[in-house]
Amino acid sequence: MTRMAVLRLTREQARRIAVGAQRLDAERPTDLLALVEHLMFLQLDPTAAVAPSADLIAWTRLGNSYRPEQLTRALDDRALFEITSQDEPKSPPVAMVRPMADLPLFLARMAGPPKYQETRQWLADNESFRSDVLARLRIAGPLLSKEIADTCARPWQSTGWTGNRNVTTMLEVLLARGQVAIAGRKGRQRLWDLAERVYPTGMTPVPEDGAARELDRRRLRALGIARAATTGGAGVAAEVEGSALAWRVDPEALDRPFAGRVALLSPFDRLIHDRIRSQELFDYEYILEMYKPAAARRWGYFPLPVLHHDRLVGKLDALADRKRGVFEVVALHADVRLTKPMVKAINAEIAALAGWLDLEPVGI
Repeated sequence: MTRMAVLRLTREQARRIAVGAQRLDAERPTDLLALVEHLMFLQLDPTAAVAPSADLIAWTRLGNSYRPEQLTRALDDRALFEITSQDEPKSPPVAMVRPMADLPLFLARMAGPPKYQETRQWLADNESFRSDVLARLRIAGPLLSKEIADTCARPWQSTGWTGNRNVTTMLEVLLARGQVAIAGRKGRQRLWDLAERVYPTGMTPVPEDGAARELDRRRLRALGIARAATTGGAGVAAEVEGSALAWRVDPEALDRPFAGRVALLSPFDRLIHDRIRSQELFDYEYILEMYKPAAARRWGYFPLPVLHHDRLVGKLDALADRKRGVFEVVALHADVRLTKPMVKAINAEIAALAGWLDLEPVGI
């Protein structure tokens, strides 16, 4: 059997592949829906120390042509759908929006039982509760979770944030099973309805094995390069200068020309989501410190990673103070020596972000 050749990349090549794949190079995308299709999703997070994460991620790529109303309209028009995922039952679910055209890739998995035995048993013990929730939505949906009665037979037990939040937990379980869907939002609160009234009819589920392979392929396309342990075998094998890890690369990303720029990233940006990858490729350490006591923070409450061309060069400690009408820069924590041209470019991007937020920059 012929052994496939392994690509050998310099760290600079690997970084440029990663930055370009995430659409953070100088060739900005121009269309929100096309961007979400390429990135696969935008993560939702209610923290708005600067701006909601999905909006900040979109602005970082699209620039001032992006307005939050575009995301709301895409959801209202059913061009995107909102879904959650979680790694284990007691962890907070991660909310995200995905292209509605990708829904068939999830339908087969949704039709199956919950992944975890604990969730399966809780659902079985609360069959009448499940029926009550679906009946209430059928009659009166879409509804906020607080408008649905808790008739559970056995409360959801957790030492975490989900403990005894029975209606929300049931809705999340039914969302994952494709029986309910998020029909919109009222402020920050989700409106729930029957899936058949939200999702398009006539979509053919992609079998789970095929869906998993396609999602792995798209995930690598969005990342450009990823640790082999996280890719499911997509792409081609690669080695990266100075790294002992095995890597996989999207072959279509290899010949893409690169020109860099400055970008201020959300703490939830996919460029830095894999902290091991960030260390190996960018020599970059990052921790979101909002959950730490103020005195224990190194970089601030909601530090924004700073990208300069193909390097992550620092963290921006800044907050949007909407009452005062200012975007306040507390500090720019440098990971490398910042030259005057670099500082000038970073300050220009800070001013652009403040302008997009309709705030006056202070502290730059």
